[in-house]
Amino acid sequence: MTGEPDESAAESFDDELDPVTVRVYQLRVTHPTDLAGQLAARAGLTAADVSRAEERLSRLGLLQPSPGGGWVAVSPESAAESLLAPLEQDIFEQRIAMAAAREQLLALSGDYLEARSLRSARSSIEVVKGIDNIRAVIDDLARTCTESLDALVPGGGQSDAAISAATPLDLELLARGIRIRSLFQHSARRHRATVQYVQTINSAGAQVRTAGVLPSRMQIYDRTCAVLPLDPRHTGAGAAVIRDPGVLTFLCKIFDHSWAEGVEFTEAEPANGRGGEPSNLEREVLHLLAGGRTNEEIAQRLGISQRSVSRIVAQLMTRLKATNRFQAGVRAVRNGWLA
Repeated sequence: MTGEPDESAAESFDDELDPVTVRVYQLRVTHPTDLAGQLAARAGLTAADVSRAEERLSRLGLLQPSPGGGWVAVSPESAAESLLAPLEQDIFEQRIAMAAAREQLLALSGDYLEARSLRSARSSIEVVKGIDNIRAVIDDLARTCTESLDALVPGGGQSDAAISAATPLDLELLARGIRIRSLFQHSARRHRATVQYVQTINSAGAQVRTAGVLPSRMQIYDRTCAVLPLDPRHTGAGAAVIRDPGVLTFLCKIFDHSWAEGVEFTEAEPANGRGGEPSNLEREVLHLLAGGRTNEEIAQRLGISQRSVSRIVAQLMTRLKATNRFQAGVRAVRNGWLA
């Protein structure tokens, strides 16, 4: 079996049956013994036109050479039978090969499921290196997910590559009735591409909230498997796939606590006011400020620029009438801005 259709037969399909060719074919049926010149005279064509039409009809199998010279017209049914038979045979053989390949691959389903169960039993925490391998694991978890996907998404605005990779997976999960809850940082509200992504999945049924500080990027599938980066600052370092029940219980509690502290993405964030209550982002800055964090550390934790942190800190100190960061923290507690 070659697995490829006959090239000459395939090329013949490119020949169009133009009016001249059809007319010559009709005349060959009614005048099989005419010479090319005679046929040309009957059709009002040149002998060259007739010769070209006869060559085209021959390639299509509609004319066959006559033992006595010239051409004999063949019925379209007979021509189709002769022309397409080799192609139909190739297609038939390819279908047999496809069925055999499918049967061989499906025969591995039991081995695959057994291997997955053994992997889960033997290694409750699995380390995956390489971005392609991590994506393959996430794709597999998304395909086998049956109930829910909970995600912590730190870093503020997401990259175009991350959004492009996540959107089709999320929409496919939502179409299957999977519950998705995604928690971003407040700063993501000011990133246009991330906002558009959230609007897309939100309209498809996803629940999306924002919070100030998120502990780490994390995805929890069906509350039975979690994926976390080995190094939150360098996603290329690899990921940990966690199935250990005790660790998963802890991770689910972290997500539930963070989710409860979040506000709906579509809900307007409180505006800054002179002497008024701080916004969610300002409150998170105050918490970190009171904890002795530098502007650089605050920026990294909140997923915003150091310039933005400096501006927020300056505005808060002005509103609190504080001369230093320590005094700002004390007055924020006194005002009830910090629990």
